[in-house]
Amino acid sequence: MTTDDGETKSGPLELSEVLYIETKDGGELEFEVVGILEDPDDGTSYAVLMHEPQDEEAESEFIVTDLEGNMVQDDALAQEILDDFLAFAEEAGDESGGDA
Repeated sequence: MTTDDGETKSGPLELSEVLYIETKDGGELEFEVVGILEDPDDGTSYAVLMHEPQDEEAESEFIVTDLEGNMVQDDALAQEILDDFLAFAEEAGDESGGDA
């Protein structure tokens, strides 16, 4: 996993940071950090990254990592974090998009 300047990532991820993740076929996909969430039970923080495909009809892809950029291997945990992030983003959008 490399950053947008081509270097290997070191240190915690930050919002809007761009990482390139190598695919199985040798290509790379660009993912941007769109959210950072902390587990209230154990204090562990996770990053939610999004890839927007070139094809406007294709859906965005999300991945969940720890703050060092390591993929969360527990699929159930990753889905729970992503669901929490999407619910939070939807609530934030509703609050800012209302009538004044």
